[in-house]
Amino acid sequence: MAAFVPVIHIEESPGRSRPVKRLPGWQENRCILKPASRRDPLKYVLIFHCCLYVSTSASNSLNDDMLLPYPPYFNHGPSHNHRKVRDCQSFVHGNRTYEEWPSNNATWLPFSTTSVFESKFPSKNNMKTVYGHFTFINNPLRTFSVLEPGGPGGCNLKTTATVEETAVHGRCFVAQNGGFFNVNTGRCFGNIVSDGKLVQNSGGIQNAQFGIKADGTLVFGYLSEEQVLEEDNPFVQLLSGVVWLLRNGEVYINQSKAAECDETQTTGNFDYFINVTSARTAVGHDQDGRLILFHADGQTNDRGLSLWEVANFLKDQGVINAINLDGGGSATLVINGTLASYPSDHCEFNPMWRCPRRISTIVCVHEPFCDPPDCTGHGQCVLGECHCVGFWTGPACSVLRCRSSNCSSHGICTEGGCVCNNGWIGPSCNVSCPQGYYGEGCRGKCHCQNNATCDHVYGTCQCLDGYTGVLCEEVCPLGSYGPQCQNPCHCKNQCYCHHATGSCNKTQEPTEMLTIVGQCMETLLCTSWMKNLHPETAKNIFTERTWAVLTSTLALLLVLSAGFNVILFGKRNIEDWKYSYHQLQEIKGNLEVPDVLEPFDLHEPQGDIDLFHFKDGNPRS
Repeated sequence: MAAFVPVIHIEESPGRSRPVKRLPGWQENRCILKPASRRDPLKYVLIFHCCLYVSTSASNSLNDDMLLPYPPYFNHGPSHNHRKVRDCQSFVHGNRTYEEWPSNNATWLPFSTTSVFESKFPSKNNMKTVYGHFTFINNPLRTFSVLEPGGPGGCNLKTTATVEETAVHGRCFVAQNGGFFNVNTGRCFGNIVSDGKLVQNSGGIQNAQFGIKADGTLVFGYLSEEQVLEEDNPFVQLLSGVVWLLRNGEVYINQSKAAECDETQTTGNFDYFINVTSARTAVGHDQDGRLILFHADGQTNDRGLSLWEVANFLKDQGVINAINLDGGGSATLVINGTLASYPSDHCEFNPMWRCPRRISTIVCVHEPFCDPPDCTGHGQCVLGECHCVGFWTGPACSVLRCRSSNCSSHGICTEGGCVCNNGWIGPSCNVSCPQGYYGEGCRGKCHCQNNATCDHVYGTCQCLDGYTGVLCEEVCPLGSYGPQCQNPCHCKNQCYCHHATGSCNKTQEPTEMLTIVGQCMETLLCTSWMKNLHPETAKNIFTERTWAVLTSTLALLLVLSAGFNVILFGKRNIEDWKYSYHQLQEIKGNLEVPDVLEPFDLHEPQGDIDLFHFKDGNPRS
């Protein structure tokens, strides 16, 4: 998405407007490539090297427009503690050394508007003209940041960078110089909190502070070290300036001078810092909670504004609270990556030109940030809102939520969609397996019998009334019926009923009836016999004596049976027969067997039968 371009216009006091004029020197540090002849390709190379040299050199200034609140090589800030500041302020403010204001939280576009002013201010000899900018920022909790020079870690490394260079890291629409620093060493001064990270704790040094807390509250004034490090509602942005310009709509410079001027120093240097004409920058807020960045072009002791003039000018514009930021050659304004102010430092490579100074922290206006900025890796941050991809949702794109109330509670939502639980199918896991199938992806086949219902999740069989078994393959045992065969039959004079309904009506097929009757007969007869016996007889029918008699009788019968079988077996044993051999004789061409017995002769009952015995082929008697 294209970056928002702030609205820029010029107002001339009192309210007369005119077209924007391009100030001298605004583009002297730019390189413009002009077409060259195709026959002279070396011209392109020469022009490129020229531009590279100019661009590199132009980024370094001479740091010749110095505006310091404290003398060089002295500590930055007063040596007294927060208690003295509290005790010395007017009783009107009680013990409170700072002011709070709820910030604006508007989300409509544009997020910020930058206006150019050209105003007349009275001077000793005549009216002076001052050029500068106001930037009005909506929803500063999400659109404003304090940035370290060159990006995160810059203060720890004592790095310095131009506002343009640091603005690239924060993707700033509008960027302006921030807190004070040591020009020689690059050391950042004061308290610094950048996007919720405590970069530097000044240890309670009492300079004017500006910060934004986690709940969006704007804070201006003097803070103790404990207040800087508060964790219940911590600072997400914090910056140190010098001199509290406006407090609750009133100029507060004299009180601020007493609070911030060190007793070990002469007041001359601090007074000079306040009263001298120079380029100035400040940060404040209006009645609506909009954050305001102020910038005025100038050069120390030549043109620009004093802090008194800045404070009164801001008051006239409806600013409620404001603190002064670094000025002089540090005063720089960049809009959409382009230098929009007139630097007061001269360029190192050629003092004829003006170059922006390499400074420390900056204040940055940007698109609303998402939390986290990368939308948890599952979306894109657009104007402060995460546009989630796939099935990711939530303010941070950290929640997977598929259609139909997150997989209809029958599956797990993944980046690729719903992964259904066993027994469910469909894009939203809202369709159960068709009858006869179950399990993961409905790939299991049921084997239930007798019209039983198959559970679509586990494949278990839910039997109809009157059936039992793992597959519902069996009818209820005799004497029971109904769901899970748990109900006993109550039919009179019979041991069975209908296995499903418990009905006593005999509606079965004849063969089925015979089977059931056969199974029941023994039980019915036994029950009937027991009921017809005399109570006393029935009671004593199976005494110990009776059992003894029955046992003896059965034993005797067993012995007799065994003896009878032995005798019978002995009678059937036939005496061994002695056979004789008769030699065949041929009589007149016919074979004749003398005295050959016919088979039935063996069974004749009259007398004994003499057999001829042969030995060595000769008969003997």
